Amino acid sequence: MEEKVIAIKDWLGTGSINIFGLPMSGKDTQGIRLAEALGAKFLSSGMIIRAMEQETSKNYSNNGALIPTNVFYEWVLPYFERRDLFDYPLVLSSIGRWHGEEDQVMSVAAGAGHEIKAAVILNISESDVEKRFEEAKILNDRGDRADDGNLEVFRTRLKEFREKTLPVLQHYNELGLLVEVNGDQTREAVFEELIEKLYRRARS
Repeated sequence: MEEKVIAIKDWLGTGSINIFGLPMSGKDTQGIRLAEALGAKFLSSGMIIRAMEQETSKNYSNNGALIPTNVFYEWVLPYFERRDLFDYPLVLSSIGRWHGEEDQVMSVAAGAGHEIKAAVILNISESDVEKRFEEAKILNDRGDRADDGNLEVFRTRLKEFREKTLPVLQHYNELGLLVEVNGDQTREAVFEELIEKLYRRARS
């Protein structure tokens, strides 16, 4: 695997890989691990938004809906131009989840030297992520996130993905950037497939 990781790093340069998936699909888990393997910086739109909501005392996301596009642009996009990220590749977790945002994300990322070179989708069914939701409630391993504590809010997030984010992925697919990974495996198997698929893209 080490040789494949080196090949991916050489191909990626200071570019970006944007990882998408349903809630509970493992985006952040796989994204953080991938960033560590590639010596990249990890940026999660969810983490940025929750931090900004706390800082500004505004609440956009606790009902499960995506934040307004203008707020997303104001809060999230400036991260691409941070000087402490200039020399690093980026692994992104769902940056630009509302159809129409992806073009602006790609433009800003490229302008900052972090061209998006792949968009990954961790494929898993809604019924399987609902099972993960129930298991997480029992294990209490998701912290104090309000949007992970209520099934109806969680289902709203699924609906938002279906209606707003799937068209984003279709656009990435049309651009030849989409990489599909089976998310319904062990974490190790998902990571191995992710590396393999990115390696193939790097070689091509």
